[in-house]
Amino acid sequence: MDVASYVLLSHEQALRRRLDVAANNMANMSTAGFKREDPVFREYVEETGERDAPVRTTSMVLDQGATHDVTQGAWQVTGNPLDLMIEGEGYFAVEDAAGATAYTRAGHLKVGDDGSLVTANGQKLLGEGGRPIVVPPDQAGALTIGTDGTVGGPGGPLGRIAITRFDDEAGVDPRGDGLFSASGGRELPAEETRLRSGGVEASNVQPIVETTNMVEILRAYQTSMRMSEALGDLRKSAIDKLGRFG
Repeated sequence: MDVASYVLLSHEQALRRRLDVAANNMANMSTAGFKREDPVFREYVEETGERDAPVRTTSMVLDQGATHDVTQGAWQVTGNPLDLMIEGEGYFAVEDAAGATAYTRAGHLKVGDDGSLVTANGQKLLGEGGRPIVVPPDQAGALTIGTDGTVGGPGGPLGRIAITRFDDEAGVDPRGDGLFSASGGRELPAEETRLRSGGVEASNVQPIVETTNMVEILRAYQTSMRMSEALGDLRKSAIDKLGRFG
């Protein structure tokens, strides 16, 4: 395979990656707290050349992962007093299936079978100091959550929901299961915490934007395929001419 074919192949792999990300965004446009993603690529430059000949450079595309759009989604009313939206930056801290701390913007909450506050997917919501918030059985139906994250029942405060903020959002990586992994976050004090109850944050995916992206990707792929076919025709023509010359 010649250099031109390698370049086209790397371009088509990048287009496939862009299409996968756009399709995933579209699939999650109704997922609470979902942040749309953008693929990240970098240029790989290879230098070639024979002795005493000018150096030639070839640029290819390398996949470097994805970054997420931190723009806040719209307020989506649910009427459930346990549903929350973070106003501004930050994430809910949860305990994942492996016992590690992960992060999410999805604020659908409920009381789990063991009395702990959990997300819709069953992960334990973590309070201050990384401790789960446990609700006594007789208070589960009368919970209130303040704007500072304080969870209260008829018997008084039960704990405070921890909101974690990261100075560098580039270090917050989507895991693909609705959660984010990150390190080095700062747990916000009560005076910096802003929660809104009775609803959740909607996905920030814009269907029209994603549809436009998918159309552009398709056209770029079609152009790449036409170039590949043209290269194939040139090779065939060159081989035919060489055959006649021989």
